[in-house]
Amino acid sequence: MTDALEMDALWEDFHRVVNMTSQELAAWLRVRDADEESEPLPEEAGTPTGRHVLSILQKRRTDLTDDDVRVMRKVVDTVTSEVDVENEPEAEDEHRRHRLMTLGHDPLKASR
Repeated sequence: MTDALEMDALWEDFHRVVNMTSQELAAWLRVRDADEESEPLPEEAGTPTGRHVLSILQKRRTDLTDDDVRVMRKVVDTVTSEVDVENEPEAEDEHRRHRLMTLGHDPLKASR
């Protein structure tokens, strides 16, 4: 388990790298999985990790599970390793942007 100081730091880091609101992420996950003929049910849209990030965004810190903490660490590590603050991706780097957005980070959006 994570001690209180580690948890505080992880909570802050997670909410720093996840710069999309839960509403924005939910909408993105639905749009990402929709095609011309169908749209997935909201609770089935997106990747498992994307849905888990959405679930975490809707929780209080005291309600986090060990699995939530694992996903938060994964998201922080992934976004931190892929995002260069000095050189955020160009709008043309659509595939990379969309992959990060699935984790709740829109590189073209200012951090919150």
